[in-house]
Amino acid sequence: MSTQPTKILDAFPNPKPERDYEIRFECPEFTCLCPKTGQPDFATIRIRYTPDARCVELKSLKLYLWSFRDEGHFHEAVTNRILDDLVALLQPRVMEVEGDFWVRGGIRTVVVARHD
Repeated sequence: MSTQPTKILDAFPNPKPERDYEIRFECPEFTCLCPKTGQPDFATIRIRYTPDARCVELKSLKLYLWSFRDEGHFHEAVTNRILDDLVALLQPRVMEVEGDFWVRGGIRTVVVARHD
């Protein structure tokens, strides 16, 4: 597997598909660009999900999140895009993605997107 940023996510079989359990990730180094100013936006991305048949592979998730670094995205759009891409790959029972963006212009933004 490459170490270059990519939009390709990978999965592996859930080792306990008969059980409901939660997986949580905290990604405190997420960056993208403001689509209006081109300035960097920094965030912690938190992902929580109950897997069904598949789980996301962590290196692919890291490289996927890195792929947003040079792209302009509104906070709401990028948080929902991450959720949509993970749901398309995994078809989880439940998933939540939270984008907790640093203060910009005196405003901190937290976006929470859910799939049930």
